[in-house]
Amino acid sequence: MSVLLLLSGFSSPNTHPTLGNLSASGMTRFFTTLLVCIILWLLWSGLFDPLILAFGAVSCVLAAWITTRLKVADPNEPRLLIFIRMIGYLPYIAMEVVKSNLDVAKRIWQKDMPISPTITTVPASQKTALGLVIHANSITMTPGTLSIDVGDNEIEVHALARETLEPLLDGDMDRRVNKLEGR
Repeated sequence: MSVLLLLSGFSSPNTHPTLGNLSASGMTRFFTTLLVCIILWLLWSGLFDPLILAFGAVSCVLAAWITTRLKVADPNEPRLLIFIRMIGYLPYIAMEVVKSNLDVAKRIWQKDMPISPTITTVPASQKTALGLVIHANSITMTPGTLSIDVGDNEIEVHALARETLEPLLDGDMDRRVNKLEGR
């Protein structure tokens, strides 16, 4: 593990990474990402065979190392708090996915197939990149809608029917994602 910690350090191009060169924020980012990866991997896989656990551990360390080295996330974003608040958001998004699934299935099974594909812009008032990504991904996760493009304060959305855009345009999902950000 110490080899991976050495590799995850931020060093200047002229020096080799050592434990002394690791910044505190880099270590915190690495271990936070690693912890989240491990928890999610264990929850989603449900497999506890030693070989599978070893593959999972290697995958989690590799994912944490890559995201830390690439500096994918803004270090000022409260990622751990958003992850904890996500527990309250999951029932909402699960219900939206179920409702959207039923709506899409109903439209497809009807003889006249009442669809009216449309593209529109949905306001997004998130202040962090992570919040904006969560909002756009939540739209894409619900069947019948797809996030096409993300701008500064808006998300371009393709919908299977105009009626499916109404909940997005009223801003309920936007407000719930803002709560994830702590606003």
